[in-house]
Amino acid sequence: MSDNKTPPVVLVDGSSYLFRAYHALPPLTTSKNHPTGAIKGVISMLRRLEQDFPGSKVVVVFDAKGKTFRHEMYEEYKANRPPMPDDLAVQIEPIHEIVKAMGLPLLIVPGVEADDVIGTLAHEATSKGIDVVVSTGDKDMAQLVSDHVTLINTMTETAMDRDGVVDKFGVSADQIVDYLALVGDKVDNIPGVNKCGPKTAVKWLQTYNDLDNLIEHADEIKGKIGENLREAKDTLPLSRQLATIRTDVELEFGLEDLTDREQNDDQLLELFKEYEFRTWVAELEDGDNGSGGQSEQNGDSPMPEKPEKRYSVVTDQAEFDQWLERLKNAALFAFDTETTSLRYIDAQVVGVSFAIEAGEAAYVPLAHDYMGAPDQLDRETVLEQLKPLLEDPKQKKVGQNLKYDKNVLANHGITLEGIAEDTMLESYVYNSVATRHDMDSLARVYLDEQTISYESIAGKGAKQLTFNQIDLEKAGPYAAEDADITLRLHHALSPRLKETGKLESVYRDIDLPLVPVLSRMEQRGALISASTLRTHSQELAERMAELEKEAHEVAGEAFNLGSPKQLQAILYDKFGLRVIKKTPKGAPSTAEPVLQELAHEHELPRLIVEHRSLSKLKSTYTDTLPKLIHERTGRVHTSYHQAVTATGRLSSSEPNLQNIPIRTEEGRRIRQAFIAPEGHKLLAADYSQIELRIMAHLSGDKGLLKAFELGEDIHKATAAEVFGVSLDEVSSDQRRSAKAINFGLIYGMSAFGLSRQLEVDRSTAQNYIDRYFERYPGVLKYMDNVRKQAHDDGYVETLFGRRLYLPEINARNKQLQQAAERTAINAPMQGTAADIIKRAMIEVDNWLRTEHPDDACMTMQVHDELIIEVRESALEKVRKGLLERMSAAADLDVPLVVDAGVGDNWDEAH
Repeated sequence: MSDNKTPPVVLVDGSSYLFRAYHALPPLTTSKNHPTGAIKGVISMLRRLEQDFPGSKVVVVFDAKGKTFRHEMYEEYKANRPPMPDDLAVQIEPIHEIVKAMGLPLLIVPGVEADDVIGTLAHEATSKGIDVVVSTGDKDMAQLVSDHVTLINTMTETAMDRDGVVDKFGVSADQIVDYLALVGDKVDNIPGVNKCGPKTAVKWLQTYNDLDNLIEHADEIKGKIGENLREAKDTLPLSRQLATIRTDVELEFGLEDLTDREQNDDQLLELFKEYEFRTWVAELEDGDNGSGGQSEQNGDSPMPEKPEKRYSVVTDQAEFDQWLERLKNAALFAFDTETTSLRYIDAQVVGVSFAIEAGEAAYVPLAHDYMGAPDQLDRETVLEQLKPLLEDPKQKKVGQNLKYDKNVLANHGITLEGIAEDTMLESYVYNSVATRHDMDSLARVYLDEQTISYESIAGKGAKQLTFNQIDLEKAGPYAAEDADITLRLHHALSPRLKETGKLESVYRDIDLPLVPVLSRMEQRGALISASTLRTHSQELAERMAELEKEAHEVAGEAFNLGSPKQLQAILYDKFGLRVIKKTPKGAPSTAEPVLQELAHEHELPRLIVEHRSLSKLKSTYTDTLPKLIHERTGRVHTSYHQAVTATGRLSSSEPNLQNIPIRTEEGRRIRQAFIAPEGHKLLAADYSQIELRIMAHLSGDKGLLKAFELGEDIHKATAAEVFGVSLDEVSSDQRRSAKAINFGLIYGMSAFGLSRQLEVDRSTAQNYIDRYFERYPGVLKYMDNVRKQAHDDGYVETLFGRRLYLPEINARNKQLQQAAERTAINAPMQGTAADIIKRAMIEVDNWLRTEHPDDACMTMQVHDELIIEVRESALEKVRKGLLERMSAAADLDVPLVVDAGVGDNWDEAH
């Protein structure tokens, strides 16, 4: 930038930030469920710019609706772009209103893009010797960079001048248009040269300087890429035109006409209140406008003050001893481990970090072993010194996903106790859908902090370093920040939980006590028979080969079953099957749901569906599970995730235990590979029809309550009511239909959905539903009340007070709204079932460790089922105690029935 002391003109690419803010921030909403994530992001950025460039004219430019001159040039321009999401579209007008109320010039020029307006204004400023800052996240804007024009990206806090363009792209600003023309752009549908990536484009431009010269010498480029270049010769001038930002748009105004107006505080206050930006409201009411980009999650307390950071790397024993003493005297400290692996069963400690006060943290490196690594304290000695502190249940620790740290410490003979707080779970219980629950996301949302990313210090992909290979100069601040941010997140989240409904109780009594329970299950692992799986894998391969042969015979030709293109040609071109759905590019879909529907009409889709199903079982389970057997333990160690599903249910990975099919023979064969060790049995106990029982309790419907109280077969009882027959007269088909109705309605199924499931016409399905609600009016009333409550409050609750937020319950798009209504009906039941089994797990774990420490332990939790490994001599006693405790995990108005089975493998026990 020049030495001119006049403040630069700041030109803001509003459209670029609109999309980036939408994707970068969590789906925030007001209490009335108006989306606000993009509004918050864009306005935060503008406030930051006003703070960073005092005295500068800030001009905000947005794309106009409709086509531009580029569409006239090339009809396919931006044809691949999906339509703007509804929940983003409704945020544009509020942004425009707030920008105007802030007193900033807002430009929307029909027929051209925001880029061209910015390019023209930048050119005008440059011609008058005025410095310009273009605030954008769009790489195309690099072509505007000059001695007077600099780009800044407020979201990443990076600036780009002439040298910066060369550093980032490898070409100069003057070559950027040619670079973009060669590389092309899939999103904007700019053709470019096929298979020409950035490296090739840079190499060509460094050799030939510009596009025209490259085209002249196209014959010199060897190989397939040379052929591609020559094929693109005719379209490259068009690609260049499409990529060129215009600097000569005829505007009805010039820079001098774009004067800032006075900020309208009253209007701004009204808008900030409407969209529930409470920090900004407080600033305006207090007469303070100076916080730049600081803001908060809607409807919450203001952002906490950012402390001064004091991070240290401890390599001296005396300094470590001082920290140890401070930790012993702390009421609560944040603790984190840095390790060699994300896989807990293999991970070894590389270093540990602590924080006691916000802003101050220490990292103790113990096993960095890169070339030239400085001397560090001895790992065994430090862990030995820490062991009494870490194993003391009265010494309170806070961490981010402490289950992982507990498992890693177990590899070093340390049993972590005193898990008093976990920020991942605090965030999850507070609002499971507001954001992802990793530390970096939480820091952005609740602390307005951009943390050091792991990739920025370790690199990406195959060349990514493990923590022990990272230079201490980079590792120290990263690891210390982890502890500091964790402590600060706890201080930010804890009050929110206390102030919101019964969430403190859900966190304190259900989710947090489950951490050590899951940790013990993970460390124990499940025993599986590799030989059983290998046999099954071979049989699956044989059956898949048979299906492939059958499919070729039906098709009348050989083809690749895994190729959507070949399948499209046969199903739609050759056999003329109806097109149910299309891909984003307009081709007939061959996705699973489409093939399942077509399977009713033709043999080939049925064979493909079966082949895919077996292929998935083989690749996901029978081939993969034996590879997951750990060499040290001889067992498979899954990871249970507490903060993934919206409803509170646990999920698992490596392996995913929740998705093993139970209704197919092949799925049951996989369960047969999960076995009991010698002298033991597997005891599997699961809740019977738990969600229907919860529906009976929540709705208070007398008919349902009575059926469960009498211990009737609920599907038979429903069939008798819906079909108007006695219990004894209910046929198996009627019971099957009633089962579909029972489960369909609690999942919010419509008459259309039920008609497809039962293979009856829509009016018959609607008739079944009407009769169901006539017999069970309490259920209908409950559903209506839940829908209304969801629309009014934006959330529903489980029996124990867990909140399940529904960001799209008041969406303008009816389909999104109806989907949210279906979730509103089912979520309290699914969430309550999840809470009940979690409560049971905590109770059962405590009982087994107290009364049967050597006889039994939980090894798996899947859906509504607990699997326990139990010594044969203690089987009856454990079975009886397990049923008692699971049945008592909730006090419902109907009996909580538990079924239990025993076997040498999981399938036998189920």
